[in-house]
Amino acid sequence: MYKLLIFDWDGTVIDSTARIVSSMQAAARDLSLPSLEDHEAREIIGLGLPEAIRQLFPGINDDMIEPMRERYAYYYLEGDNTPTALFAGVQVTLEALRDRGYRLAVATGKSRKGLDRVLAQTGLGSLFEITRCADETTSKPDPHMLHEILAETGVAAEHALMVGDTEFDMEMAQRANVGRIAVSYGAHHIDRLGKYDPVLEVHAFAEIARWLETVQGVCE
Repeated sequence: MYKLLIFDWDGTVIDSTARIVSSMQAAARDLSLPSLEDHEAREIIGLGLPEAIRQLFPGINDDMIEPMRERYAYYYLEGDNTPTALFAGVQVTLEALRDRGYRLAVATGKSRKGLDRVLAQTGLGSLFEITRCADETTSKPDPHMLHEILAETGVAAEHALMVGDTEFDMEMAQRANVGRIAVSYGAHHIDRLGKYDPVLEVHAFAEIARWLETVQGVCE
């Protein structure tokens, strides 16, 4: 029986893909780095920011990582007065899952500062028992983030599910022996996620709760 549901954030809970892409492109322009196509910037969504920058710009000097991070944060936060929208059905679905007895967690490539900000903006913070961010542990797809969540909650891997929109989410969960739910509306095409043998592929967030009710009812 599944007891713990672990959610990625960007591209899974909030519709932030376009904002991440445009912010990364603008930051690269400011620093005279090679221009980025949309599809290139989408590829790194889900990684911690230093890892994402290194993947986008192989061979980049270490002393350019922090300026790139700062410029990216500047552009991403310019839109702070208009918070990125939740995907349809997210809040009601998360509340329903909690009320059915599921324990909820977040495993994200965002920074701790960034996640805390958006949890406050959305009002979802109280729904999650535990959250882990890339700047306080190892970035996806390394499974260490999930190992920490499982250890802190005391839940065995076979009783947990990871919900995500990228190959990084799926690979991390597979390496941690955690079940996987792939969402089709995020950064990576659903066909790429399918090779990690998810137990479910969904096209809308609310489908997660309906499927869980069908396969096991209320969590005890």
